[in-house]
Amino acid sequence: MRGPARSVALLGGGFSTDEDGLLDDWLLSRARSSRPKVCFVPTASGDAPAYVDQFQRAFESRDCEPSVLPLFRRQLDDEALRTFLLSQDVVYVGGGNTANLLAVWRAHGVDQVLRDAYDRGTLLCGISAGANCWARGSHTDSFGPLTFLRDGLGLLPGSVCPHYDSEPGRRTSYRKSVATGMLSPGWAVEDGVGALFVDGLLEEAVSRRPAAHLYWVQADEDHEAVERALPCRLLDGAASS
Repeated sequence: MRGPARSVALLGGGFSTDEDGLLDDWLLSRARSSRPKVCFVPTASGDAPAYVDQFQRAFESRDCEPSVLPLFRRQLDDEALRTFLLSQDVVYVGGGNTANLLAVWRAHGVDQVLRDAYDRGTLLCGISAGANCWARGSHTDSFGPLTFLRDGLGLLPGSVCPHYDSEPGRRTSYRKSVATGMLSPGWAVEDGVGALFVDGLLEEAVSRRPAAHLYWVQADEDHEAVERALPCRLLDGAASS
């Protein structure tokens, strides 16, 4: 018997950057419950209080059950943490430092619990570092200058690059990382885009901006990076320009 669908969503926006709420509404519509339990994990920002407040304001009025998992002032023992995370329908990971995020998760055993949640059908998602973490490799500024990181969770095949169109140097640096083999081929996410993967395969790409795209980036036989724009469905309510 086939198990539950295993889902990851990469977000190029959400409550922390967008006023229209379209990407978060789309995300909730892809959860397995009509009133999903949504846990925000702000580890990458050091559990920044202002970030947590943003999440709570954005989700307390939605048809869901929001919660937050702090790790810098951890409140749950191992058993309670596992029970809590496995009860969630959506785990929403915030932006910040990808390398620090992964290190803290591993120190607390959160990485393994999230693998189990993924296998049980919890929708895992996030923005920036919260998108990077699900792939084996990612493009990051965790160490200061833009570079690559190759020890992500590996739930999503390939690599991920966030902010592909909005941060200076991102596009050029990621393409170089893929062309030279430092990162495996992967997904470049422009701001405004959401991409849903089920069992490792792209199922849907959406956008809150007509000009925003999701790209597949790979190296050709000449070791040059080639990017392919993938069609994105414009979300209802998105601005026309």
